[in-house]
Amino acid sequence: MKIWKILTVSIAAFAVVAALLASTAYAMGPFGVNANGGYGGMMGGRGMMGGGYGYGYPTQTVPTTPTNQYYQPVYPSMFGGMMGRIANGLGFGGMMSHFGYSAPYTYTGTPLTITQAQAIAQNYVASTGNPDLVVKQIEEYSANFYVQVNEKSTGNGAFELLINRYTGSIYPEMGPNMMWNTKYGMMRSGALSGIYGTPTTTLPVNLAQATTDAQQYLTNYVPGTTTGDITTFYGYYTVEVLKGTTTYGMLSVNGYTGQVWYHTWHGTFTQELQVS
Repeated sequence: MKIWKILTVSIAAFAVVAALLASTAYAMGPFGVNANGGYGGMMGGRGMMGGGYGYGYPTQTVPTTPTNQYYQPVYPSMFGGMMGRIANGLGFGGMMSHFGYSAPYTYTGTPLTITQAQAIAQNYVASTGNPDLVVKQIEEYSANFYVQVNEKSTGNGAFELLINRYTGSIYPEMGPNMMWNTKYGMMRSGALSGIYGTPTTTLPVNLAQATTDAQQYLTNYVPGTTTGDITTFYGYYTVEVLKGTTTYGMLSVNGYTGQVWYHTWHGTFTQELQVS
């Protein structure tokens, strides 16, 4: 009888995990293998930004001129890691191992140049099939390349990307780009679709207030830094952080709440390339 009760509780707990996985997957959009050999991203279609989950190379060696790029799941840990923690916490680590942790690439060969990163970014944007999108700028950091993509017609920021400095894999930036972007991010489809109404860059927290909120955050938590250039995206702002006159990093401000999210994943700034 005790064994039966334990089994019943275990099955019920597993059902909770399965339901949570299903609801999470629904909120994030289709998450399955697509025709390009990679995962259909979290926003539906062929990827998180409509162009595929990420580019990469068949080997860990990046050619001088990036070619033969293919789609692949670059950071499945964004999904699998979270679900793995839930499963492990409920005692289903083994049963749910296919939702477990996945580490990013650790290849440490010769890093790409910023010019190669530009070619990868432009190829990615072209693959979305949206002629209104253009690569605005690329910033090189010690941990990755940061890519800003804008809309030609409006001049607004569209979305943000990261490029692995060693493999050339390209993927949507985590954080505000995924969670706060009401037009190109997770808010555009699934259970979260339309939560803020029609996507707009006319936000309750205006540009001036966002700058004030950003500076207040920096004063409290990153003393000696100030705000620099600010880009308006759908639902949020991304703000350049300066130390003196040199780029130090960046943060984002939610256009509805004023919440600040510092980008902790870039590392040390190296250089910037204005593309368009």
